[in-house]
Amino acid sequence: MKNLVNIKTLFLAFGLFSVMLGAQKITANNVKTVVSGTSTLHAWTMTSTTGTFSGTVSGNSIQDIRYTMNSKTLKSGKSAMDNNAYKAIQADKYPNISFTATAVNMGKGTMTGKLTVTNTVKTITVPVNVTKNGNSYTVWGQANIKMSDYGVTPPAFMMNTVKTGNEITITVNAIAN
Repeated sequence: MKNLVNIKTLFLAFGLFSVMLGAQKITANNVKTVVSGTSTLHAWTMTSTTGTFSGTVSGNSIQDIRYTMNSKTLKSGKSAMDNNAYKAIQADKYPNISFTATAVNMGKGTMTGKLTVTNTVKTITVPVNVTKNGNSYTVWGQANIKMSDYGVTPPAFMMNTVKTGNEITITVNAIAN
C-alpha cells in the first residue's frame, strides 16, 4: 500500500512539473494604448506607450492576463485637453486604468475581463486578435465603452460650448515576450 501511495505522489509531482514546463510567462512594458472619441468640435485621440501587459502562455491560450496604464501617460498633443481628461477621470485620485482576464485563445475572437476606470469595475467583452511570431505574442484588442458607465462625466470646455461625446474607443496593442 505504501508503494502505491508513493507511486501516486510521484505521478502527481511529475504531472505538476510537466504543467510548469509547458507554461511561459510573458510581459510587455511598452504597450500602445489609443483612446479616441468625438466632441461637438472634432474627433480626438489620446495615446500612451507606457502601459504594461503580462500573462502566462499555456498551450493555445494566454492565461492570467493583466494590463495596467497610468492615466496621465495618455497624451493628445494639447495640454488643455489632456488636463480636462485627467480631471474627468480623476487621475490624481485613481492613477491607473487596468484590465484583467482569465484567458484568451490564440487567433481572432473575444476576451472577457474586468476593466477598471476610476474606482469602477465593469465586466466587458473585447474583440481581440492574438498572434504568435517566434517567441513573441501580439495581443490587439479594441473596446467601445461609455464614460458615464465608469462614473466619468464627459469633459466640456469653453463654457460648455464644446462637449465630449460619452462613447469612446480604447485600442490596446501589446507585443509580449
